[in-house]
Amino acid sequence: MRHKDKNTSTTCSSKGLLGPGADPAFAPLADPGIRRRVLMAHLVTHSKQSVQRYVGRPLGRVLLRRWMRDKAVSTHVESFGLPRHIVEEVLGDEGLTLHVDPRKLIRIAVHAPRRVEKRPSSLAFIWEGTWDQRREDLRVGTRYQLIRELDANRHQLERTERFQQLLACIEQGKPWGSHQLGVLLDTPEKIRAYLQVYIDFLDDMAVNGFDPDRGKDPIGVAISREGSILKVNRGLHRLAMAQHLGLPTVPVQVRHVHRVWWNQVTEGVTGEAALRKMQQALQTCQPEECPGPLDEDPEVSLPPDFWPAPRVPAASRFK
Repeated sequence: MRHKDKNTSTTCSSKGLLGPGADPAFAPLADPGIRRRVLMAHLVTHSKQSVQRYVGRPLGRVLLRRWMRDKAVSTHVESFGLPRHIVEEVLGDEGLTLHVDPRKLIRIAVHAPRRVEKRPSSLAFIWEGTWDQRREDLRVGTRYQLIRELDANRHQLERTERFQQLLACIEQGKPWGSHQLGVLLDTPEKIRAYLQVYIDFLDDMAVNGFDPDRGKDPIGVAISREGSILKVNRGLHRLAMAQHLGLPTVPVQVRHVHRVWWNQVTEGVTGEAALRKMQQALQTCQPEECPGPLDEDPEVSLPPDFWPAPRVPAASRFK
């Protein structure tokens, strides 16, 4: 998790350079041994951001403006799925933000293999395909398992599965490293320090509650063809922490909606009227808790007391 100021991503320590996806809390672990890889990651990230800023967004604004005015090519713009970043600009962060119980947001959308179905573009706001019918249970996913294990073994981190996995990488002569974070875990001490960062994030959330201004991206979700909320692959660690702590609500940002649902709620209108109808319909959407009809893995039976007792942050107790 990190503040949204993109300049913080180049934070240096005496040991190396943080990667473009790193929180400043990882600075002590920045390793000079992968500095070239980290610099390349910064270059790639900067290039993508520049293309988006100087080409993608200006073009997207032109196209969405023509769609909103029902001008030429408007049908093609909607057929593509509308430029997501510009829809977010028009509606604003609050316009696409919902507040949900994190312990109900337990299903994540899964794309079909590329050989089976073409994946929708991350640049499109409206998605087609079967992604909403293929789901995985976040309660048995790696992120929640990590957070639960770290909390239970915070004073003996070597007992966690993740510690053992990272230690095995060292023993095999292939220590785990991330150019997006700028860290290289080539000693047991570094593994402990790395895992401790996540414990510190969890403890901060337990005291101060969920801070939407932390993190590289908001917790992203998508709306299924049935109008239910599914997780997409952004903010999974923060969601897992909120689930483990039992926070009453967390803000999530709608990044995509299924075309079937879009067509139903817009009822044939286009432009600004369609966006407003969609925005109004979002307020009735609830998290999907059931498995999907195209799930590959069988449903796992979990005990009724699966979640630990909630820990209400001090800041919430006095509101």
